[in-house]
Amino acid sequence: MQAFENISRIDPIIEADAVAGRVVYAPVKSLFLISMYMATLYGLFHYLRWDTVLLFTVKTVAVLLLGHSVGMHRRLIHKSFDCPPWLERTLVYFGVLTGLGGPFAMIQTHDFRDWAQRQPQCHDYFAHRQPMPIDALWQMHCDIQLESPPHLTIEPDVAHDSFYRFIDRHWIVVHLPWAIAFYLIGGWAWVIWGVCAQIATTITGHWLIGYFAHQSHEDDWQVQGAGVQGRNVPLTGLITMGEGWHNNHHAFPGSARIGLYEGQSDPGYRFIKMLEALDLVWNIRLARDLPYRPQLHWSEGAQPHFKPDVRLCPSLLRIGRLGRFRI
Repeated sequence: MQAFENISRIDPIIEADAVAGRVVYAPVKSLFLISMYMATLYGLFHYLRWDTVLLFTVKTVAVLLLGHSVGMHRRLIHKSFDCPPWLERTLVYFGVLTGLGGPFAMIQTHDFRDWAQRQPQCHDYFAHRQPMPIDALWQMHCDIQLESPPHLTIEPDVAHDSFYRFIDRHWIVVHLPWAIAFYLIGGWAWVIWGVCAQIATTITGHWLIGYFAHQSHEDDWQVQGAGVQGRNVPLTGLITMGEGWHNNHHAFPGSARIGLYEGQSDPGYRFIKMLEALDLVWNIRLARDLPYRPQLHWSEGAQPHFKPDVRLCPSLLRIGRLGRFRI
């Protein structure tokens, strides 16, 4: 299996600055989101019915689970498991339905943010340091333009994929077939709740979790030298399909399992294991499979020393409550 954790899309040779830059208004994504909000507000007053709520719930869960968590994040971005190309494309397509952008845009946004947060200092845009209303405006209606941005190269098998190129270029248009189908079945009520309300919710929810997941907090794992640490957001593991355990993810970004402790729900990982049982997924990578990171420290000072043939690391077990840690 490819040790993708050792490969960075960011060119380390080209000097880049994660601090100097300005936040600029992004009219396309802003007006797109505003239109989704307006339609959703109309639907709340005129089309709030059991069938529309059920449609909204099913579509939103499918998009978050199949698309955002498993397809876009754990597979396309982090390569935490292997699967057939047709399955990857299907899952990534569902990821585009979140309304956050196409696959190339999502890779760039994610990798730029991760790179910036690993620097000793970074712009407030990457760190979510501004008050909530300002951060919401920045993240959902603006982009950042760095004076010296890093150079990012997407791997050729993704960058040259004609399907990915199409849905990245037409990330708004991909919602149209769903809107047409829902209109034919349930009229405007289904369009608003099955498309507009779902997009408004997934975009807003993505920002909200990201905001709370990067606030200052003494959590389990610390990446020394990084200006921004991840924070686990309790009570969100289920509704985020496991993405809410963000301190775990900062520590072990290439792990297919993000909920590392007992009681940390991770539907995304359960779904991956289900696909594995169907022989559709293989080479699932866990925390113990990732390369050693000397900068990764337990908050009390211990360092992880994972071995592929052990389930629980002895050096971590000595810290008492780490006996619940699953690798």
